Amino acid sequence: MATDGSGPLVIERILRDRHGIWQQVVADRDLNALTGKMLAASTIALACYGAVLGAFHSFLMALTSAVKLPLLFLVTLAICLPTLYLFNLVFGARLSVRQAVSMVMVAITVTSMLAVAFAPISLFFLITAPDYGFFKLLNVAILTLSAFVGLRFLTGGMQVLNEHGLLAPTTPAQVPATATPATVGAPLVEGGVPAQPVPATVGAVNGDGTAPAAVPVAAATPVPPPALVAVATQPHPQFHPAPAGFYRPQPAARVATSGQRPASMTLLYIWILLFGFVGTQLAWTLRPFFGSPDQDFAFFRSIEGNFYAEILRTIANL
Repeated sequence: MATDGSGPLVIERILRDRHGIWQQVVADRDLNALTGKMLAASTIALACYGAVLGAFHSFLMALTSAVKLPLLFLVTLAICLPTLYLFNLVFGARLSVRQAVSMVMVAITVTSMLAVAFAPISLFFLITAPDYGFFKLLNVAILTLSAFVGLRFLTGGMQVLNEHGLLAPTTPAQVPATATPATVGAPLVEGGVPAQPVPATVGAVNGDGTAPAAVPVAAATPVPPPALVAVATQPHPQFHPAPAGFYRPQPAARVATSGQRPASMTLLYIWILLFGFVGTQLAWTLRPFFGSPDQDFAFFRSIEGNFYAEILRTIANL
């Protein structure tokens, strides 16, 4: 499969070859072309879905919603992306600007394509049950579900980047301490075997007719293979301390391993919440997208209230 995002639809590659997408982002390879394709695909998809939203009111509202819905996602990205990038740098991440933009654009592309896939269902309820409150809640639920799936792609991609060390500072590997022989009294020969005193040859005498004293000489004992030495010198958990003069290797220091999540991954979930709050408030600022049937066409409404209060009021009026 092509690795540059070429093909009839970039969403097809994202869904079928997401591992290849993550590897391309990790390698920082041809990201400008990939981001351009995702930007074009998501803009067209969001424009189509925005036209469906505005079709509830009038043809003119459909045209304005087709412009404002892609603008909503792109402006939200422009507002929140500097926060994600700079805070990742503060916590030691090594992401470039292109990598950060590409990761977020993957989430937006998946969100927009899922939303436009729900467009026939939205049109079906628009034709068969043209109720303003129900139609508005239905499409808010569709966009919320689509955004949730898109953000799942973002977190999955960030986890892959974390596995490749792009979200955490690089630390030097800790080298385990090597075993040092602890000898008491007797010298060691090769293989860790203490020297044994070997008496002189029987029958040999000194000049004065006395027998020579025993002289410690390294016994010519064959050195066992390293594997056997390693097995033989491993201390048993219930083994008592060795007596003086016995060689016992010191246990190697364990390498400290940490399974904790890096701070940049925790920051990502905080940033997702921030992205959601900014997006919903911006959507409330850019309204109307649906167009109330009892009001005339307007490109913008006066800024009053907030998105969440309006949703609760709509649910109460159903």
